[in-house]
Amino acid sequence: MGIYLNPGTIEFQESINSEIYVDKTMLIERTNAALRTKQKYMCISRPRRFGKSMAVDMLAAYYGKDYDSAPLFDGLEISHCETFSTHLNKYNVFKINMQEFLSMTQNVDEMLKVLQKRLIKELKYNYPEYVDCDNLVFAMQDIFSYTGQSFIVLIDEWDCLFREYKQDEEAQRKYLDFLRNLLKDKPYVSLCYMTGILPIKKYGTHSALNMFKEISILNPTPLEEFMGFTEKEVQDLCLKYDMDYEKMKDW
Repeated sequence: MGIYLNPGTIEFQESINSEIYVDKTMLIERTNAALRTKQKYMCISRPRRFGKSMAVDMLAAYYGKDYDSAPLFDGLEISHCETFSTHLNKYNVFKINMQEFLSMTQNVDEMLKVLQKRLIKELKYNYPEYVDCDNLVFAMQDIFSYTGQSFIVLIDEWDCLFREYKQDEEAQRKYLDFLRNLLKDKPYVSLCYMTGILPIKKYGTHSALNMFKEISILNPTPLEEFMGFTEKEVQDLCLKYDMDYEKMKDW
């Protein structure tokens, strides 16, 4: 278990153990259906506090190898689905928060260099016999080629660079090209799930990420019920905590 490669279940455990937890695990049924299809690229754009990071933590806990997360999902809605055991703990998962790397570096070149270095370090530790280079794409290709093990890539705060480098088109281009080279048309990718605040199509100046389906507030299908709380979920929470739902609506 690593920091970025198959990072474990701690973050999702904390969500489940929190005072208020709403079961959104049926999102996994939707991502399972997208595995190894043309719909495997998903970009979810929502304002803050819509549960985007929690969903990423949940997907990492479910798909990641090298640990058994079945007990964590016991009793949750996804555990009753046919595909639950099919994909449980079967994949190499990269979980990356881009804001972390952007905050600790001075420019986009340094950011991408540190990002690759950290991810390759974990690949070399887990696959020393197959990783003999410092190129992330080649390393992932070699692992897939020799072992048949594909990757699920989860990227949180994918758009942070665009928010902090609003006027730097060259930095934006380098970042988009990096994501395109890492993800587009790569057989080692079984699923890529990205989250952010800003819509991805706003930056489609050279179609770098045109393989992604944009799932936004204006175009929420097919994940609308997993982003934020539904009306029924709010009603159930009010009932559980003895709160007046009609007054809550007035807020």
